Amino acid sequence: MSIEFIQKYIPLYVDAAWLTVRIGIAGIVLSILLGLLCAVVVYFKTPVLRRIAMVYIEISRNTPLLIQLFFIYYALPKIGIRTDAAVCGMAGLAFLGGSYMAEAFRSGLEAIENVQMESALSLGMKSSQALFYVILPQALSISVPAFVANVIFLLKETSVFSAISLMDLMFTAKDLIGQYYKTTESLFLLVVFYLIILLPVSALGSLLERRLRHAGFGS
Repeated sequence: MSIEFIQKYIPLYVDAAWLTVRIGIAGIVLSILLGLLCAVVVYFKTPVLRRIAMVYIEISRNTPLLIQLFFIYYALPKIGIRTDAAVCGMAGLAFLGGSYMAEAFRSGLEAIENVQMESALSLGMKSSQALFYVILPQALSISVPAFVANVIFLLKETSVFSAISLMDLMFTAKDLIGQYYKTTESLFLLVVFYLIILLPVSALGSLLERRLRHAGFGS
């Protein structure tokens, strides 16, 4: 293993990791918002919107992110919808992640007994108030383990961004291997930087889960 090669190209991996994290965070934030919206629609059984949400969830969960990225990046421009690679990555991650987040939040919502909603309504709350002040705080705490698992899963899925020519970690590793045939060194740096990104997320998720359980939520 060439230490000189590793030292020389660490800055390149740092830039790639920063790009990966920025696009990953943006996509995950959008997926949380989309997933929460879908979960609430399904929870309240809104006739038409519920069917649309369920169709979206099934399509998203049963197609690979790579295919979704190809559709957004190569197919949509055929009908006049053009995006750059970074926006495509964020959109693809949000589209895939939204369905997984929706299922995580839905399981949390369904774990809350109906009597709590009924009690809140009997106290004069509106349905929206009961949802945001009574149901959602409990449901979100229950959903933390699945939520953290989804975040880690989505961050790992960013490895396919190289297929649309984004200079992410995977693209950088493949590019260096193709140029210099330093497979061991390039893959070593790839693993190290993914661990640097993912291990803190896993640790923070575990800490949050323990805190919520200690406080009496999510048990």
